[in-house]
Amino acid sequence: MFHDVRRARALDRMRIMGTSVMWFRADLRLHDNPALRAAVEAGPDGVVPLVVLDDHLWGPGAGVRTACFARLLAEFDERIGGLHVVHGDPVAEVVRVARAVDAGTVHVAAAHTPYGARRDAAVERALADHDVALVRTGSAYAVSPGRVTKPDGTPYRVYTPFHRAWSAHGWRAPAPAVRSVPWLRPGGRTHRIPEVAVPEGVTLPPLGEEAARRRWRDWKEQVTQYDDVRDLPGVDRTSRMSVHLKWGTIHPRTLLADLDGHDSDGVRSYVREIAFREFYADVLHHRPDSAHGYYNPALARMEYDRPGESLDAWRTGTTGYPIVDAGMRQLAAEGWMHNRVRMIVASFLVKDLHVEWTHGAAHFMDRLADGDLASNQHGWQWVAGCGTDASPYYRVFNPTTQGKKFDPDGTYVRRWVPELRDVPDRFVHEPWTAPTPPDGYPAPIVDHAEERREALRRYEAVR
Repeated sequence: MFHDVRRARALDRMRIMGTSVMWFRADLRLHDNPALRAAVEAGPDGVVPLVVLDDHLWGPGAGVRTACFARLLAEFDERIGGLHVVHGDPVAEVVRVARAVDAGTVHVAAAHTPYGARRDAAVERALADHDVALVRTGSAYAVSPGRVTKPDGTPYRVYTPFHRAWSAHGWRAPAPAVRSVPWLRPGGRTHRIPEVAVPEGVTLPPLGEEAARRRWRDWKEQVTQYDDVRDLPGVDRTSRMSVHLKWGTIHPRTLLADLDGHDSDGVRSYVREIAFREFYADVLHHRPDSAHGYYNPALARMEYDRPGESLDAWRTGTTGYPIVDAGMRQLAAEGWMHNRVRMIVASFLVKDLHVEWTHGAAHFMDRLADGDLASNQHGWQWVAGCGTDASPYYRVFNPTTQGKKFDPDGTYVRRWVPELRDVPDRFVHEPWTAPTPPDGYPAPIVDHAEERREALRRYEAVR
């Protein structure tokens, strides 16, 4: 109640003041940015474009993502003529900047990760002590986490009914672009945007709002074919919008608005994928402990092997299973991996190599340019059988048959595993059966049939 009173006082103060702060996080765009529009309306005399270099998010262990964020900040900094960059604890720094410009409000898009929610609550309390309001407008989702619930008010645990309720709930139209902003830069020194080296061997995709909008314009004409080709890594006709959605350089409302009124299997399939992203965000919102722990704690008792050489072989794409190795090498080179292949390599690590899913999830978050906490952690838990709507643990992907089914002529494998470029199609997914096995490519590190039986034995022991 105390803070509600202070928030009301701050909002009253906002009506007679002319400056505001726009605290940018992963939402560096001018189109469809309701929080920025709110900041402009609240700050006709000036809007501070604030970025806080938070050590929690800029520490070690997120090499590709940190490099992406640094490039995005540099691009946006140049585009708007300069961000106001500070370094330190957001609780202290946001308050300091707001007071320095006598702002009545600080504007953000609502954060829904466990850390982001805690951080914003702490900043809100600190601002309220100075009669400044933290104003949350919109989020990174078409339907913000927590909005869609069962009739009894509890959250959904299964995707399909969530998708029905999410579709019925609907979403707002995109917010108009902000054409002119009275940017205000406080006096004093601003920090430099860090120059973060891209990990060796990684080629990042084009980044930034213009790159996102250009990619969407170029790809959306193909959406009607999406359902037919989305599982074929050799064709590579997925939208690759995940990295742009991750960093908020385009909003899912924009994509959904462009697809509205178009009815085809491809469109429906693509919208389901957007809904899946929002489902996992909703799950994490309600169960923040599942960011790094088991959604289904019963599976936490599963017997796993100590990570060692097998994990190293998986990471480096030298397991001897072509579709697995191709996926891991694509990840190392592009900071991205085809979604079908993500499921295959995850199943192989957990159920063929018996390495706990948390190790794979951490590696993906370190190497993925589109590493989204909710989607990544719950995608891994789906494979491991311990998440929501989980794949039954006894479903073990056979990497050879998966390769043959989804990459029948070996196009994807040959693209990323050059040792197999001259292997005939019929042997490309099981080169150990070729009359002359290819030079330089390892033999399989495990026997899939044996490890499948072992995985099921361990599952029965837990069950």
